[in-house]
Amino acid sequence: MTQRIAVVGTGYVGLVCGACFAKLGHSVVCVDRDADKVKALQSGVVTIFEPGLETLVFDQMSAGRLSFTTDTAAAVRGADLVFVAVGTPPEPKTGNPDLTAVLAVTDAVADAAEGFTLLVTKSTVPVGTARRIESRIAGRRAGVDIAVASNPEFLREGAAVADFLEAERIVVGTRDKRALEALKAVYAPLIEKGSVLVATTPETSELVKHASNAFLSTKIAFINEMARLCEKVGADVEMVAHGMGLDARIGPEFLKPGPGYGGSCFPKDALALVNAARDAGSPLSIVETVLAANQWHKHAMVTKIGDVVGGLDGKRIGVLGIAFKSGTDDVREAPSLTIIAELVKGGAIVTAYDPEAMDNARPLLNGISYADDALGVADQADAVVILTEWPEFRTLDFAAMRARMRRPALIDLRNVVKPETARAAGLVLYPLGKPPRA
Repeated sequence: MTQRIAVVGTGYVGLVCGACFAKLGHSVVCVDRDADKVKALQSGVVTIFEPGLETLVFDQMSAGRLSFTTDTAAAVRGADLVFVAVGTPPEPKTGNPDLTAVLAVTDAVADAAEGFTLLVTKSTVPVGTARRIESRIAGRRAGVDIAVASNPEFLREGAAVADFLEAERIVVGTRDKRALEALKAVYAPLIEKGSVLVATTPETSELVKHASNAFLSTKIAFINEMARLCEKVGADVEMVAHGMGLDARIGPEFLKPGPGYGGSCFPKDALALVNAARDAGSPLSIVETVLAANQWHKHAMVTKIGDVVGGLDGKRIGVLGIAFKSGTDDVREAPSLTIIAELVKGGAIVTAYDPEAMDNARPLLNGISYADDALGVADQADAVVILTEWPEFRTLDFAAMRARMRRPALIDLRNVVKPETARAAGLVLYPLGKPPRA
């Protein structure tokens, strides 16, 4: 059954969800207060890098199922369901999610709703937000028929479209039977294909999102600590991870070492969960330790680089990759930001390259230069460091890279380069969690 949907917010979550809801056959209008952004989207210009998204948006606009506007009230009046997909950045002092934008949308929906309307939070919010929204609506406009539901997203940047259209699970938290039935109708094509519907309370739904991200963060932090231990004892972290992952109770996912986790979700969500648990009088010591371990690991990567080149002061370091992961231009909480800043602080001369994220990085990184291509970071470099696992970095002309370098050190913090490839190019490979390979 076709539903009339308004999605407020056109960032990663809102734009992907809006386009995918349209793909499922619904009539969707996406709302954003940024007039320039909306104008660009109306022209078919997608303002974020996400594989497959631009084509999806264009196709759904052409089919007449997807449109964009700055008029929130009009969008709400014409919708059966309003999905809130605005940002909830951490507050500078507390680290708690800032719900200012979520509550502003709540007020707009309360003011404009006509007839039964379902307000659904897609934004990642603390436990108890649904109750807060319900109370706010009741206090703002008595008698309005608005149901509230939590429906968290589980989208990986770089694979968001596929994650939506091939969802493993759809979590819905609501106390209203009409809301549950409406969301079942929205997701019916996915449920029919095998996506598991988890129907629960708003509080449980809100916690599922934070708990999931905190657990995945824990796996990453754990394998990164194992990588550092492997370097000390001469073991191979990839074989350790392989041996662990064959245990069905553990599984192989998120056991790949790297320079630290980042992005818009894991760091923020883990901190929000820690703060919520403290406020509830039930501290989460494991998650608190994960946050500290991730920060420590990034500093340890700087130490590793310094050890390879014999101190940072005056050394030329080429950096390949700034985005927190491949397949995105997102640099929010990227480990590269901390690592590069510390390299500069230590006196290193840094040249960086990323195929998608340099424009986003420029306002955040001071004292570095940028190359026009991947090989450009190697000019007179004492070491080249791989921080993001972009596929193109696996197949570089490493012999040409070596010819441009002052010293032959390739520090691969993503373990994407094969030892024999580096050796053939005359490079000394310093992988993460493995012995160096000359």
